[in-house]
Amino acid sequence: MGRCVVRPLVTGRPTTLATEGMIATPHYLATLAGLRVLQEGGNAVDASVAANAVLTVVYPHMCSVGGDAFFLIWEPRENQVLALNGSGRAPAAIAAEELRARGYRAIPPKGPWGVTVPGTVDAWATVLARCGTRSLGELLAPAIAYAEQGFPVSPQVAQAIAAEAEIFRRQEAAARQFLPQGRPPAPGEILRQPELAASLRLIAAAGPEAFYRGPIAEQIVATLRAAGGVMSLDDLAAHRSDWVEPLRVTYRGVEVLELPPNTQGLTALELLNIMEGFPVRQLGWGNPQLVHLCLEAKKLAFADRDRYLGDPAFVDIPIGRLLDKSYAAELRKRIDPERASIPPAPSWDTDTIYLCVVDREGRAVSLIQSLYHSFGSGLVAGGIVLQNRGACFVLDEGSPNVLAPRKRPLHTLIPAMLFRGGRPWVVFGTMGGHSQPVIHLQLVTGIVDFGFEPQVAVEVPRWVSRREPDEMSETVYVEPLLAQQTMEELQRRGHRVVMTEPWSSLMGHAHLIVIGEDGVLRGGSDPRAEGCALGW
Repeated sequence: MGRCVVRPLVTGRPTTLATEGMIATPHYLATLAGLRVLQEGGNAVDASVAANAVLTVVYPHMCSVGGDAFFLIWEPRENQVLALNGSGRAPAAIAAEELRARGYRAIPPKGPWGVTVPGTVDAWATVLARCGTRSLGELLAPAIAYAEQGFPVSPQVAQAIAAEAEIFRRQEAAARQFLPQGRPPAPGEILRQPELAASLRLIAAAGPEAFYRGPIAEQIVATLRAAGGVMSLDDLAAHRSDWVEPLRVTYRGVEVLELPPNTQGLTALELLNIMEGFPVRQLGWGNPQLVHLCLEAKKLAFADRDRYLGDPAFVDIPIGRLLDKSYAAELRKRIDPERASIPPAPSWDTDTIYLCVVDREGRAVSLIQSLYHSFGSGLVAGGIVLQNRGACFVLDEGSPNVLAPRKRPLHTLIPAMLFRGGRPWVVFGTMGGHSQPVIHLQLVTGIVDFGFEPQVAVEVPRWVSRREPDEMSETVYVEPLLAQQTMEELQRRGHRVVMTEPWSSLMGHAHLIVIGEDGVLRGGSDPRAEGCALGW
């Protein structure tokens, strides 16, 4: 088949250029909050926390202080990359056998059973203590203002609230917060969240202590217990974030860094290892043969993910073997270049935010934070939406990711960086739940193989795939411009292909910053979200 290339640029939005500092987030109010911190002398870690906090207010379907957070930080003062796992653990009193005895085949996504200890507040405090220059209280001020005074609801937030309205009506606190007139707010209406503002003020004044051992902890436990859950004050008090060693592989001479398990960063790296052996550039962006090879590589990498990944405190994971280039070569041989194979078990979409920041000292932050599903568990405590990250656990005792007390679930969140010559080159990531590894693959190949400018790399049409419940075949979702090139040929090879609407959030909200050797920062922000990349 001949080489075919999708016309990459479609919105006309230029790559953002700057030299002093840059931030890219999925909502413009968060980008502005982070940029203001940079311009006032704060560093990238300070700016990332301020922007993330604003996102928990203005993008409440995607993230919350009731969720988890992961950081990759290039810290020039230490001349090293720091990786923080800020994910929480299951309650001590929870057990898979109890849920099975109740008749559940999977953990209910809404309600108390999927709520793990929220890790975000401790993660913020931990990175600020090591790398920050501003206090947590100072950095929470913009988020408190938006929660207290309100903000105009964006179209995506309005749509997300409307979709969950019936869930909110089941709990008075959730309905009071998101259906203030008894209905979902329309785009442009002002949404105020006074209870969230009060909780953020407590965190600003007393730090993580208020959240994990103080009045907020008491509200969280009372809310979950009232809904039938088992989380205790001891569960919250025992929480801690962990500094971990990032995983690394090379892709065509570029070093790729991801978070280790319990995240699926290993899966993203295994996928890149497999694809490195194929002539990606020669095939051309948008070539159906290339998309087919990526889809088949994804199935193999995800099969390993589901076979091996879980909380490393509970299971041994053969990371060295899974990331070995010779193992990737073995997997590559299993791919039929002409026919689609049967995929592994189903996987689901989730809601998350990703942001990246670079400051004038070269400090770089790759941050991802999430609730898991839209509005998480659907439960609100003290104005805080509680995540349902525990719904990522399974109830099969044979799985490394089986639910167990004080265990972290397999996590979809994976902030990433590319390094050249031992220095950070690209800071990148995306929301997208289980699809994040394949979106990372498309971003990396777009930059490394095809040399796309940052804005082009995040705008170019994408694909994701998943196996729906009760279906044997996997569905490949493709954006229109790419579908025109690939659908017929992918279907001929046995793939089930569905074309999405343009700029589908199913494809993730990716953002990235390229750090040039000339000192110029080049940023791209995904038009599928409502944010921007700004610098000066």
